[in-house]
Amino acid sequence: MRTRQFIAIFLLVGGLIAANNPLGGQSNPTSAELVIWTYDSFMSEWGPAAQIAEAFQKTYGVRLRFVSKGDGGALLSALMDGVKQPNADVVVGLDNRQLEKALQGGLFLPLSLKNLTDVQKNLLLDSTKKLVPFDFGQFAFIWDSQSGIEPPRSLEDLTKPLYHKKIIIMDPRTSTPGLGFLAWTEAVYKGAWRDYWKRLSPSILTMTPSWDTGYGLFTKGEAPLVLSYSTDPAYHKAYESTERYKALQFTEGHPMQIEFAGVLVSSANKELAQKFVDFLLSAECQAVLPETQWMFPSNMNTKLPPSFSVVSGYPALNANVKDIERDPSDAANILMSNP
Repeated sequence: MRTRQFIAIFLLVGGLIAANNPLGGQSNPTSAELVIWTYDSFMSEWGPAAQIAEAFQKTYGVRLRFVSKGDGGALLSALMDGVKQPNADVVVGLDNRQLEKALQGGLFLPLSLKNLTDVQKNLLLDSTKKLVPFDFGQFAFIWDSQSGIEPPRSLEDLTKPLYHKKIIIMDPRTSTPGLGFLAWTEAVYKGAWRDYWKRLSPSILTMTPSWDTGYGLFTKGEAPLVLSYSTDPAYHKAYESTERYKALQFTEGHPMQIEFAGVLVSSANKELAQKFVDFLLSAECQAVLPETQWMFPSNMNTKLPPSFSVVSGYPALNANVKDIERDPSDAANILMSNP
């Protein structure tokens, strides 16, 4: 998710954030403005958008207006709308499983960024430099250790009767964590992944349209297990002083999510938009991400906060969706037809 908020999410009025006061002082009003499309949790009350907007305006005298398009899957759908041209300058929040489709649309400009030299090389998946990585993490199931239920140790464990209606996941059609879970199952079960989803169906309490909705239900105690990120325990450690919620290591390995930003060809402010993406990769901005996005920063020089001491790195699993046009709908339909 790709940035993720772990407590009640409150989007600002109209789904927009505009920074009018820079950090540490006042600036003269300016008519310059960049419009940035992103996803819900990036703009949440506790997400990074407001801090980034303030810092950017302080440096460049330019306002940022963030517009949420829903979760990551909905963001890509809005971009690929064949009727409406994106009325934005920058897109923040597409992930590695959406990368190929996003680039095929011819929507993004190649970028020349000084801070790209500080980005971890293994994250640079787009050789054209049209979409650049700003953070990354690993998918994992989070377990409520006070639930009294035994933690699963594998994808296969999730299908056991013990977990009947005990798991919350996200819709792969609209959510990047949901898409990541689909890729996870395809990597492990290959051509038999649909059979796995059928066997998994009795364990699913609900399939939510977005990550923040699903995680919110989990923290309210609706279910003891939720699809999320291995970095989640850092949030609970930092803000709740608890290690109650555990990221489970599965025997099959864990897929990585890499999140990207890019400048749209249709932008009327291409130079400023490129400055923003470069700023997003800067040490100043990257330092904001670990405790707002709760993901790892892509800039290799960024120091992690103490809260990340409870985060473990898990064996990586290379996982992709074979047919991104068809498979997400197939998976969702399997769950909906087997309540």
